[in-house]
Amino acid sequence: MEYVVLVDSNDNEIGTMEKNEAHLEGRLHRAVSVFVFNTKTQLLLQQRSHTKYHSGRLWTNTSCSHPRPGEPVLDAAKRRLFEEMGIKCELTEAYSFVYKAVLDNNMTEYEFDHVFIGICDEQPVPNPLEVADWKYIDTSDLATEIKEHPELYTEWFKICIDQWHAKLFPPKKH
Repeated sequence: MEYVVLVDSNDNEIGTMEKNEAHLEGRLHRAVSVFVFNTKTQLLLQQRSHTKYHSGRLWTNTSCSHPRPGEPVLDAAKRRLFEEMGIKCELTEAYSFVYKAVLDNNMTEYEFDHVFIGICDEQPVPNPLEVADWKYIDTSDLATEIKEHPELYTEWFKICIDQWHAKLFPPKKH
């Protein structure tokens, strides 16, 4: 069984819960999302395996998961990047935010998400149990793709991209 770390709105730990139960009950828990870019500034996306317990076949960020109880968020981000995509690179935490999204299979993602960014030109070697496909995409093309076909992307990825633009590219003040 896998467990997630339950947190309050300030990311203070308040307990643990079995992962599927936390998603069925919609409990706030800690998560990590990784965005890896190549040196051409293209974002590495993965298509989730068709057998995932939710959001199968949908495109999403390079990797995402939950820290294990007692595991630092950076360690979890690096671990899952390697377990899912078979690559290693330096990661930097860019920001964090809380979101809630209703998913398929009666699941709800309610996460305090720590977002990490890395740069790597290493060829992915994805785990087929986790990843059905992968691709690099220019961020301008990605924005168009999401606008034209939002149903092809995970809910958290769409929210994360909006947060990413707001945090990393805030509107200019006049």
